[in-house]
Amino acid sequence: MMHCYLCSAPLRHQLTWKLLFTSMPEPVVCEKCLRKFERIQDSEQKYEDVIALYHYNEAMHDYLHQFKFGQDVVLAKVFRSDIATYLKNSSATIVPIPMHPLKKKERTFAQVDELLRVASITYTHCLEKMTTQNQATKSKLEREQSEQFFSLKEDCQIEHIDYLLVDDIVTTGTTLKHATTLLMDAGARKVTSFALIQG
Repeated sequence: MMHCYLCSAPLRHQLTWKLLFTSMPEPVVCEKCLRKFERIQDSEQKYEDVIALYHYNEAMHDYLHQFKFGQDVVLAKVFRSDIATYLKNSSATIVPIPMHPLKKKERTFAQVDELLRVASITYTHCLEKMTTQNQATKSKLEREQSEQFFSLKEDCQIEHIDYLLVDDIVTTGTTLKHATTLLMDAGARKVTSFALIQG
């Protein structure tokens, strides 16, 4: 028997026709844990051209800390169905927000890449992170006034098409704004963004 990835309770999900005849993966979290995460309503979206799925509440804080800093990579599967549902039919080129190579080496995996991978979403890396500074340690004003911290990868040609940036969490919108500006200046037709969490 499988157990919930978050609380270790036995999973007793019923086998439905939907699970039998679609490629939807079986849930890895119990209903009790799922209820602790708060979905964002359309009227609660804070940023233009950014769609986020969940609020940053206590349960999400614990999840994100365990996933990113506890290096619990299997937790990427918790929201794979949600991410797949939103992104699978997108006609835009999916571009994950990258980690600096030193940060990636420290954490052992890139969390945004992993969220997309387990959701079976094809993506393209066009950006490189130029700084190791943690945005979470800065004030809102410091983040908004920060200089561009992305560059384009040498082997990535930006075309006049739509791009969709993906990040795990949006707090002030500065990271996505920097990435959007870079892609638009390089020739993108339109850039929108998606985040799992809105802080």
